[in-house]
Amino acid sequence: MVGEPEECDCPYCAGEQPTAEQISDLLPRSVDIDAMQDPIEVELVAAMLLAIGAALGDDLDAAMRELFVPTFEAQATPEARAMLAGIASVADGEVSRAASEAARRLADGGVSAPPWLAELDAPITFEECLRFADPAGLTFLLTGRFQRAGRSHVVGVSLDDCDCGGVGEILLIDAGQWPEAREAFLSELRAGGVDVTEEKVRPVDFRRAVEDALDARADHDRFDPEPLDELVDEDGPSYPVLTLLLRSRIRALPAPRQRKRGQLPDAELDVASISALLDVLQPAGRAGGVPAQRRPASLPTKRKKSDGPAPIYQIKVGLRGARPPIWRRIEVPADISLARLHKLIQAAFDWHDYHLHVFETRYGSFGRPDADLGHRAASRVTLEQVAPAAGDKLSYTYDFGDNWEHDILVEKVLDRDASVPYPRCVGGRRAAPPEDCGGVWGYAELVEILGDPTHPEHSDRLDWLDLDDPAEFDPAHFNAKAVTEALQRQR
Repeated sequence: MVGEPEECDCPYCAGEQPTAEQISDLLPRSVDIDAMQDPIEVELVAAMLLAIGAALGDDLDAAMRELFVPTFEAQATPEARAMLAGIASVADGEVSRAASEAARRLADGGVSAPPWLAELDAPITFEECLRFADPAGLTFLLTGRFQRAGRSHVVGVSLDDCDCGGVGEILLIDAGQWPEAREAFLSELRAGGVDVTEEKVRPVDFRRAVEDALDARADHDRFDPEPLDELVDEDGPSYPVLTLLLRSRIRALPAPRQRKRGQLPDAELDVASISALLDVLQPAGRAGGVPAQRRPASLPTKRKKSDGPAPIYQIKVGLRGARPPIWRRIEVPADISLARLHKLIQAAFDWHDYHLHVFETRYGSFGRPDADLGHRAASRVTLEQVAPAAGDKLSYTYDFGDNWEHDILVEKVLDRDASVPYPRCVGGRRAAPPEDCGGVWGYAELVEILGDPTHPEHSDRLDWLDLDDPAEFDPAHFNAKAVTEALQRQR
């Protein structure tokens, strides 16, 4: 909704990191108030200011009250008044009150403003909150429809199950465009074989779910903060900017009750949770068996939408130490996140994501964020960032107990084929070991026992695998089509 800024000679456009003083002086002048038609546009600019202030590392509340708000008020222009009104709407607490009072003083002093700016003083109300999920209860999208002074808009929050249920993306959609966007979203999921249900949720439950997802993403992002130069994105408002707008919206919803200290969330402790907890308790030195570099190389810049579609990587994923070799050759978009690549490897090897994992690269270690282990968020980095060219390698370890180590090689960089649905498997060898069988050595022993009906553990191993006949397990079996179907279900 916000137009692209005109070129200028400010420090930011010159490639330099601006100071808070320079931002407070320049930002109102960059607001084209005559071109704006919706108060949300001013709110987004104000949110960008707050996000930049936070990225500069200053005491944001103090900087807003003691620098930005007084500077804008002193300028006494329609643009400055609009900025103050936007800050009052997006910010919270003392900052919001200080900006609101300054904007009112400018209005009382005769500083003009467009008629629509008065809408920022109107209360925000919610009309409908929806949850889109699969039959198993996995939430894909939360949406809230909000209204202010007769204008309605929808805020969508996609959830990333690869990132502990954190926010994947925030969508800001005009209410008139929402029906079309909704149908496109549902069609894409159903085309991928996902049966999506849509249900209304109570506003208090919507707020709790969104706040939990925002907090999970914020906890992970502290390991990989948004670079300052990415807060202003030519493709639209960046995630930190939209986060501030979203938080301003959910403040209009009923607040959920605070859990008492020590009270756990309502959830069952299942086998996967126990297994993951045991993984955490493993000595850090066992995580992947390959220590991360002490000084990893600087991570390349992530691809932007304006860079065009990413090419296709043909990668070979081989299970280290397996004899005979066990491997999969798959084709994936180069800009796939490592968190999604983890999911694809799980599908390719018919595993179930019961345990922790980590990618070891020349740029550091990526998995579930863990400061003690030195693992950064796998959801925040792409394959082409850590493997920029054909011939590049990285490793992937799954289950720090069994220690399934994989070597990943980028074999080829291919042009996209519009007729091909990606990801797909184009080669491989042998069946993958079952979960929790003791690593490559335990798997070799399992195969030996299953092949010897006279072995004293033969019957027990069949029961453990829930097999009636050892012929049902063929370690030499591989079916590329079946693997591709498993990969496609991950879409």
